[in-house]
Amino acid sequence: MIAPETIALVRERTDIVAVIRESVPSLKKRGRSFVGLCPFHQEKTPSFHVNADKGFFHCFGCKESGSAIDFLMKEQGLTFPEAVRSLAERAGIEIEEDRRERTEVDIQKKRKEELYSVTQLAAVFFEKMLREHPQRKYALDELARRGVAPSEYVDRGEQESFHETEEGTTFQGIDDALQAFRIGYAPAQWDGLAQFLRAQGVSPQAAETVGLLAPRSSSPGHYDRFRHRLMFAVLDTHGRVIAFSGRALEAIPSSSTRGDDVTNPRKNQGDGEQKVAKYINSPESPIYTKGDHLFGLFQARHAIREEDVAILVEGNFDVFTLHARGMKNVVAPLGTAFTIEQAKLLKRFASHAVLMFDGDAAGRKATKLARGPLREAGLAAKVANLPEGSDPDDYARTKGVGELEGLVKRARGMLEYQIDLALDPSFGSADVYERAARVGEVSKLLAEEDDPLRRMMAKTYADELAARIDLKTADRQGRHVAEDSFRALEQAMKSALTKAGPPPKLRAGETSVGPQRARIEGKIPGKLHRAQVIGALIEYPELIDDPEVEGVFSFLEGDSARTLAVLVDSWRQARTAAGLDEPVRLDPTQLLERLAQIAPAIQTFAAERLSAPKHETLESAKDELMRAAGRLKSVALAEDARSAAEEQRRGEGGFDEELAVARDLRDRLRSERHRLPPDSAGEAGNSSAKSESKKH
Repeated sequence: MIAPETIALVRERTDIVAVIRESVPSLKKRGRSFVGLCPFHQEKTPSFHVNADKGFFHCFGCKESGSAIDFLMKEQGLTFPEAVRSLAERAGIEIEEDRRERTEVDIQKKRKEELYSVTQLAAVFFEKMLREHPQRKYALDELARRGVAPSEYVDRGEQESFHETEEGTTFQGIDDALQAFRIGYAPAQWDGLAQFLRAQGVSPQAAETVGLLAPRSSSPGHYDRFRHRLMFAVLDTHGRVIAFSGRALEAIPSSSTRGDDVTNPRKNQGDGEQKVAKYINSPESPIYTKGDHLFGLFQARHAIREEDVAILVEGNFDVFTLHARGMKNVVAPLGTAFTIEQAKLLKRFASHAVLMFDGDAAGRKATKLARGPLREAGLAAKVANLPEGSDPDDYARTKGVGELEGLVKRARGMLEYQIDLALDPSFGSADVYERAARVGEVSKLLAEEDDPLRRMMAKTYADELAARIDLKTADRQGRHVAEDSFRALEQAMKSALTKAGPPPKLRAGETSVGPQRARIEGKIPGKLHRAQVIGALIEYPELIDDPEVEGVFSFLEGDSARTLAVLVDSWRQARTAAGLDEPVRLDPTQLLERLAQIAPAIQTFAAERLSAPKHETLESAKDELMRAAGRLKSVALAEDARSAAEEQRRGEGGFDEELAVARDLRDRLRSERHRLPPDSAGEAGNSSAKSESKKH
């Protein structure tokens, strides 16, 4: 637990512009704020604003906003404590933590740091072996077979041929990918890594904990778990090596090995041959839980952020080779079924996912199972369907990466994909039990769909698909069975839709507002001017202490009055917390959290004014506030007069008394107008202010 005082100090000392500029080089000064292209969505016109004074950013396009801590969490996928620690280290602030159970916390932290250093050393060793080991050719040959060998390994003639077949891919891109994914080679020795780690002073027990070494069964000591394999390093979202995945390579002839080497990965045992696993992965450890991480996410995070789409594939090789060919927003679930933890991790970087698993039964099953975690995490999912028997790496090599990108662009929604599977052409020839199972599957899919519009569209899609089932090819009895199945399908889907309920109606108290009524409601007297008052106070909350401004508060009502109450309370708390000689500063994040409880529109309005202030100086803000106050006073007087006239009309008075009330109103307005600041009697503000008022 990081002490609240430390968090406050980090927010105060962090130069948010310097932090954000590292990821948004387009950031330029404009008025009181800095403006650039948003890193969280694609745009050509800058709408991303950063206010250095408030320590706050806001995008007018995608509506992302927050402090420097929030920026690191969104842009780098850090947790709150990780973001605070990163900014504290940057600012030279010592982290103060809750002292409870500190000894145990320190022990665990030190233990994990030791394990991170072990995996880092192992990655360095494997990378070095890929460059220097005499038998590295086996690993390089596997890379060359897939068209992603390092440039130093390919001769000039092969380079030209490669460029002809792999349009758009460069050797620089491949070399960069090899480095980014920490690709290496585990030698065929029993203890090559063990000797290296021993020379570095690493405890063999620590290496055993992270699954790099295994204890010998017949003698003291340890041996390497990974031998004669192409190695992939698994990185967490901070870029730390946490595990490895090793792919089996072509067997080494026994005549080319030394006595302490593994002569053949497929060792002869009796008359048969023991087949080794194609992949060996690190076991789980204190620094690695496979269901919590995604292979390639660290390397892909910026591309995923930029495109707001993550492409999910099955294999490590798929991720690596596609990255080398220019598709950089690709990740894989580390040889396990896609989990809710992985889905939630991915949601921190994108709101959309495209599943592109292998074109076989296992890939289709994995796609179906991924629907639950994706829905629970709130990720919109589509499916890019690969031809039978192919995987993304094969398809990109044979058809070209452009064709693969085309499959991604033509991806179908997850619901439509699963309906397609259930009602494929084989439905017509399936037996009655299988038909019943498929009908039940489609009905269940429709009933589970939360969005009523999508549910109805999917039902229509299922109807059209079922209608295309070819009944003419069946014999007479088969046609009757198919027709009965089709009617059963229709009935089951109707039943599913009925159980799921009709499209949601307006909630209690809500009404449907037509354009004409909306225009009338948009002209509520004083709405524009209340927005001007609140906007000035958000930008310069110190105006709350100004005696002249205090008299304006009585003219605010509704959401504006509630917003004022939050501002006043937040300002007074900040003033109390600040020292005598320290400047008073509101925490924008906390303020927005409180305003969100009033109305989302109020929160958005405040975020925009905090990130892109309208007023350059306090004097300018106060001037507009007072002019708006004058107009609000006129509106209030008019309302009072109308109310008095209405009361008089309902009483005993006649026309003469109503006329007297109207004249009294005229005289009062004239009198007040002489005491108002200039321009307050007319419509104050400009078109931008009118735009702001729509949010109040």
